[in-house]
Amino acid sequence: MPLKQLAPGEMTADDLRDWCSVLNDMTAADMPAEPRWRTDRLSDYLTGSLPDDRRFLFMDRDADGELAGHASLILFGGEQRGTGVVEMSTRPSARGRGVGSRLLRAVAECAREHGCKTLSVEVIATTPAVGFYDRHGFARSVVEQRHLLRWADIDWEKIEHAAGRLAAGYRLEYHAGGVPDRLMDSYADVKANLRSAPGNVAFVPEWRGSAYAPALRDSFQTLARRGMRSHIAVAISEPFGNVVGLTELVVSAQRPTRADQYDTVVAPQHRSYGLAMTMKARLLTELRRAEPQLVDVQTWTLETADDVRWINAELGFVHDVDWYDYEADVDRLLARLARRGAK
Repeated sequence: MPLKQLAPGEMTADDLRDWCSVLNDMTAADMPAEPRWRTDRLSDYLTGSLPDDRRFLFMDRDADGELAGHASLILFGGEQRGTGVVEMSTRPSARGRGVGSRLLRAVAECAREHGCKTLSVEVIATTPAVGFYDRHGFARSVVEQRHLLRWADIDWEKIEHAAGRLAAGYRLEYHAGGVPDRLMDSYADVKANLRSAPGNVAFVPEWRGSAYAPALRDSFQTLARRGMRSHIAVAISEPFGNVVGLTELVVSAQRPTRADQYDTVVAPQHRSYGLAMTMKARLLTELRRAEPQLVDVQTWTLETADDVRWINAELGFVHDVDWYDYEADVDRLLARLARRGAK
C-alpha cells in the first residue's frame, strides 16, 4: 500500500491502534525502560494544535497492510512561522527497507508546499535515529541532558521541607489546568524571560514561551484538548500579587505514569531567593496527591545550565541519557533525498 498523508481527524480506530503499536515496538527495541503508549485519547493528542499551527500525519503500510512507520509534522504559525517539528517512528522489523526515507521525503515535500523553511527533530542519543538523521544531513543544534526523578526513590521528607522554605515577601500558589485570569498577564511577563535567558530551560517545541497572555490561554486550552493535564506552581510577590516565578509539569493520558517538566522561570530581579527550588518541590507535593499513578518525572536541561542541574540533583533527579535537537533546511534536505534516490 502506498504512503498516505492524512489529516489527524481522518484517522480510524484501526489507524490509531496501529500508530500506537509502532510507537511501542520502537520503544521496546530502543528504550525498553520507557513507559509504553496507550490509545487513551490518542486521537485528541494527534488532533489538537495551537490555533496558528497545522499538523499533518503520514502512514506507510507494507504490502500486507501492516503499518511500517509513521510521521507527524507540526508547522508553526505566529512568531515561529517557517519552522516545523517532525516526529517519526519506524517499526524495528521494517528498518532497512527505506521506510524512514520515504516518510522523511513526504514530510519535507509537505513542509515546502506550505512555506516551511526549516525542520527540527528531537533524537535520543542512544537510539538508531541518530545515524538516520546524520545520514540525511540534519545538523545537531542543541544537546540536552535528560534527568529522571523516580517516584519510588523520592525523599519526601526532604521535598516537603524544601517546599516550605520560602523567602519572606513571597507566597506560592498551585493551579491545575492553567492559571487564573488575575495572574495571566504577570505570568506571561515572566515567561518572556525565556527569550533573554535561554539557559534556564530546555526548549520544548510544543510549549513555546510567550509574552502575550491570549497565546498562553490558547496553550493551556490546547494541552487540555490533547489529553494533557497541566500542573503549575507560581511564586507571588507581595503585596502586589504579581507572578515572579513559575514551574510547569504535564501528565498525558497517553503515558500517564510519567510527568514531563516544562518551563521553570524566575524573573531576574527575584533570583537568588531559592524560588525555583521551592516551586519545584511544592509542585512535586501536589503531584503526589493529584497523580498517584506516577512512576517518574522527566526534565531536560542544557549542558551549560549548571544552576538548574544543581536544583534537580537536590530534588533527586538523575541524568540518564542525552537528547539531540537536529535541524535541516527543507530545500537542501529534499535535494539530498533526491540524490540518495529515496523511494
